[in-house]
Formats: sequence, C-alpha cells, structure tokens
Amino acid sequence: MQINFKTLGLLAFWLAAAGALFYFFNAKLHPNTAERLSAGPEVTLARDMSGHYRAEAFINGVKTTVMVDTGATDVAISARFAEQLGLQSNQAIRTQTANGATVAYMTRLQSIKLGGIVANNVAASIVPNLGTDMLLGMSFLNRMDVRLYKGSMTIRAVSE
Repeated sequence: MQINFKTLGLLAFWLAAAGALFYFFNAKLHPNTAERLSAGPEVTLARDMSGHYRAEAFINGVKTTVMVDTGATDVAISARFAEQLGLQSNQAIRTQTANGATVAYMTRLQSIKLGGIVANNVAASIVPNLGTDMLLGMSFLNRMDVRLYKGSMTIRAVSE
C-alpha cells in the first residue's frame, strides 16, 4: 500500500479550512458562551447575528441559553426547563408577551450566574409555551448597572 502525500496534503488542507470556518461561524452565532464571559463582576455581551444579546448562563446551577430582555418584567423560563430544575409554581398570573396574552406561573430561582455575576433569590415566571431561550428580564437586570454602547451590552453587578 502506497501513501499518496499529495492527496494526504489536500485532505489536511480541507480539514483545516473546514475547522477554521466552523470556528469562525460558531463564534459569530454564539459570541457569549460561558467560557468566553468574564469571571469578574462585569460582563460585556456582543450581539449575535440576529441582533439580540444572548448568552450562556447558569440558572440554579444548570447551564442554559438566555436572551437579555429589558422589556420582560421577570426572568422567564420554559415549563420544560422549570421541570428539569424541579421548580414549583406558586401562583398563576395573566401576562402579556410579544406573542399575546398568556398565563404564567410565578416562582423564585435560587441563583442566576452570568459570567462572574451572581444574583440570588430572583423572581421568575414559568411560561408554558416559551421556546428554547430563557428571558433574562428585569427581576435580574434591575440589580445591575446595564449599559449599551456600539453594539455591546455591559452588565455590572452593583453592591446592594
């Protein structure tokens, strides 16, 4: 069996090119992974390709994708994620979402960790038909200093 070095070289080149393209586009699609976020009291988020600020965060210690939503009163989590966390619903409320009126269920989260920022005992709503992104609303953000500048969002923990 003979090794064709030209073919092997071309294969190595195309594998390296594919890996570089994957890395480039993955960073554009998911710019705010938990590994990339600062471990300090200030986190800077880049917009994703859709123009939203999404990041990986830990809710009650479980990693999930959150979308920062300054228009959301509370942190909103899906019923499926609430079940995964073992959360109980305390009280049903009527709420208005971008998709119209719906019923949500009030709960409290032990903790939310975004980079090095941790907030404890955070009000949240369990929204039955919420998609895959949890919403990081004002019940978390009102404890922070939030600034927008040139396509970046900086969230800084404020000592209470």
